[in-house]
Amino acid sequence: MEEIRIKSSDPEGENLVVLLGFPGSGLVGSIALAHMIDELEFTHIGNITSKYFPPLAMMVDGIVNAPMRIFQKGEYVLVISDVPIHPMICYEVGNGILEWLSAFPVREVVVVAGIVTNDVEKRVFGVATDQTGLEMINDKTEILPMGSITGIAGTILTECKVNGVTAIGLMGESVNAPDPRAAASVMTVLNDLYGFGVSIDPLIEQATEIEASLQQMAEQVEQAEQQPVKKEHLPMYG
Repeated sequence: MEEIRIKSSDPEGENLVVLLGFPGSGLVGSIALAHMIDELEFTHIGNITSKYFPPLAMMVDGIVNAPMRIFQKGEYVLVISDVPIHPMICYEVGNGILEWLSAFPVREVVVVAGIVTNDVEKRVFGVATDQTGLEMINDKTEILPMGSITGIAGTILTECKVNGVTAIGLMGESVNAPDPRAAASVMTVLNDLYGFGVSIDPLIEQATEIEASLQQMAEQVEQAEQQPVKKEHLPMYG
């Protein structure tokens, strides 16, 4: 596992449920899991770094964080990333995380991501690697009948499939911008599945603020486009 380095305490407990969220469409996975970590006060147990990650240090309130971090509370282990995973290294990162997890009693893996559609209903689409996972989400999501899942989310689901690990994918219907509303939809499904009881109100408030800002920007652009262009006489040379 030379491609990535995992410095972490061993996750404690039996029948662990591992949730993973990475930046992607609408930042759904990152937003949803970051909200969970704050609301439920998960404990930071480890960090993941790689020579393939962008050369940067993430910082919050003056404190430097690793770009990918591991948290735990009870039987739940969360892996969250602040940096997008380039398609060229998805296999190395996904396989490295699952190789590390293989030493622990993992019951199931949950991949949280976004999916861009032409609708704005904020549905949650579901997939699973086996019948056990499918039965978990069958009445809680819209099951995708056919298609493909790209990026790190698809890689992890594929690796779980070939290694016989039960995994589900929860994909919030999102837009190509930070989408807390889509994250709230996924969080509602997670609450239903695992009884987290996480409030989605802060996510809805974030969504409202973002939407208001985008609307204001759109109005400013429209006003600017309607302003008459002032032609200035330029000196001629020749």
